[in-house]
Amino acid sequence: MTDTIKTAGNLQGYAVLVTGGGTGIGAGCAAALAADGAAVTISGRRAEVLEAAAESIASAAQFGGSVQIVTGDVTNEDDVQAMVEKALGPTGRLNGCIANAGGGGMLMGYEKMDTDEFIRVMNLNVLGTMLCIKHTLQPMIDAGGGSFIGMSSLAGHITHPWFGAYPVSKAGIEAMIRNAADENGVHNVRFNAIRPGFVATEIMEGIPRDGEIYQSYIVNTPLGDVGYPQDIGQLARFLVSPESRWITGQCINVDGGHSLRRGPDFSSFKA
Repeated sequence: MTDTIKTAGNLQGYAVLVTGGGTGIGAGCAAALAADGAAVTISGRRAEVLEAAAESIASAAQFGGSVQIVTGDVTNEDDVQAMVEKALGPTGRLNGCIANAGGGGMLMGYEKMDTDEFIRVMNLNVLGTMLCIKHTLQPMIDAGGGSFIGMSSLAGHITHPWFGAYPVSKAGIEAMIRNAADENGVHNVRFNAIRPGFVATEIMEGIPRDGEIYQSYIVNTPLGDVGYPQDIGQLARFLVSPESRWITGQCINVDGGHSLRRGPDFSSFKA
């Protein structure tokens, strides 16, 4: 058994990479980690976005937590290797990775699907997560164990009509996480996924709050509201920490209960 878990500062001495850490859920995860003492490295494609996020994250850091940035694209293997090397800098070790970088695509039925767009989303979400696993696994093994978190979605297991590659890619992430957990328990490296529901991030600001789409989220959410990046960040912090030492291979909903009902209705946006 582990020693008694502290209620704060559990991540002192931990080094964690957060991809897509400059905005939204990624920034929320990075802030929660730094506030608990982790040396966090956030990555993304735009340096100016990362720099602004790092300033905010640094202001929340406690217990020796810190933040640094590295630019790169998770679909580029050389870039992912560079991200990992940067994340190793503060402590010489890597204890965790939150593979948050990802996104969706055009809303359309499969009969009209743009093949290149479908492949782009699959590469961003599935290939990007795989490359993060590939290049963070050995450093976590070398550290004596670690925690990898994939970012799935409500769409990974509840139908989201017209979302094309997005739900397919999120389901693919979940399958990958489960297999990686099975393969790497022997190394004390844990793999879990988070399934956010509607989260109030920059990308969701385009949905009018008085429109049918927004209401289709709210009416199907038992808690009757939307989530925020810090809601996801707190679960991510827990899954990285030794508090969750006996949890692996799980896909955990953070959605206000939305997964108990049905997905949103984006019919009005469909091409």
